[in-house]
Amino acid sequence: MCSVFSPTQNVDWVREQFGVQLAGAYPAVTYPGYLAPVVLKSHASGRLACGLARFGLVPSWAKGTEIGRHTYNARSETVAEKPSYRTAWLRRQYAIALADDFFEPCYESGRAVRWRIARADSAPLGIASIWDRWTDPATGEVVASFSMLTVNADQHPVMNRFHKPGDEKRTPVVLAPEQFTPWLDATPEAAMAILRSDCMPTLSCAPA
Repeated sequence: MCSVFSPTQNVDWVREQFGVQLAGAYPAVTYPGYLAPVVLKSHASGRLACGLARFGLVPSWAKGTEIGRHTYNARSETVAEKPSYRTAWLRRQYAIALADDFFEPCYESGRAVRWRIARADSAPLGIASIWDRWTDPATGEVVASFSMLTVNADQHPVMNRFHKPGDEKRTPVVLAPEQFTPWLDATPEAAMAILRSDCMPTLSCAPA
């Protein structure tokens, strides 16, 4: 799971990987409801863009943005079925959240200790996500939002160390750079095949 992460500020990496400019100002640390940069691709024009979206997906039918407090992670096993996510999934509204690291609680000491997870090579993370748009009925404001996709991490050598004893181990899906284009271009069937913990770049972790 992931509820807290650091959006990347690495302009050069974003330009090198995606050929786009990193979106504007956003918080150094993102929690549900905060803005963060994501990369999207238009299926009509093929154009890539980097924009800011709220962490915590707000489906188009929602009555308000409060739902985003509970939709920041989408389980890959049920993303095609859950009402909050299924429209975005079936419409291929796939995105890549851009982060330097994310944080999880480790209980190996007997109490919750915040740990930082990042790529072992210190490169930024591209995290598989879905996005949607919601229009405020009172103001007409259009709100873009996203949720990170998660998978089981029982067998992952780093991510199986986190969360409470007895809880299922989960991880957001960190994409390898060669998966960026296939993810953004994917059909639902192809996207599901990408959502695997054993294909992720090597991660490292340490107390934050």
